[in-house]
Amino acid sequence: MRRPVKQKKNWLPDPIYNSIAVTRFINNLMLEGEKTKAQKVFYQALDEIKKKTNQDGFKVFQEAIKNVGPAMEVLPRRIGGATYMVPRIVRNERRFSRAVKWLISSARAKKGRQTYLNLTDELIAASKNEGAAIKKKEDVQKLAELNRAFAHFSWWGKRKTN
Repeated sequence: MRRPVKQKKNWLPDPIYNSIAVTRFINNLMLEGEKTKAQKVFYQALDEIKKKTNQDGFKVFQEAIKNVGPAMEVLPRRIGGATYMVPRIVRNERRFSRAVKWLISSARAKKGRQTYLNLTDELIAASKNEGAAIKKKEDVQKLAELNRAFAHFSWWGKRKTN
């Protein structure tokens, strides 16, 4: 029996930038259903970016997402009693999700300041290929590169769907 096909979500673009990426970022930033707080934090961060860098905050945000998204990652596969970390190419949807989650978690990891300031610093750093989120991306890609000897196991365990 085939498993059900996952339905694609239809995201509504945010009101200010008319971007689905911003909506998804805000939804990930949101804690305990407080979306207006998450929107306020995000838009304050973009305003702060504009003040600090004299660049459009939305462009810096897009550049940061593009830079943080991983191209390769590893997936554990159990084969004959041993578990191998099998590298695989990351789909665009997952690449965006990983980038957003890494940016938010690295901004939250910094303590002692308001969230929007930490998010501002992390977005600016990521747009310049620096910062904790970029380090996380490099670690994941390095792990995939080290395990490329097991790439031939990528087919293993997949079921035929006729």
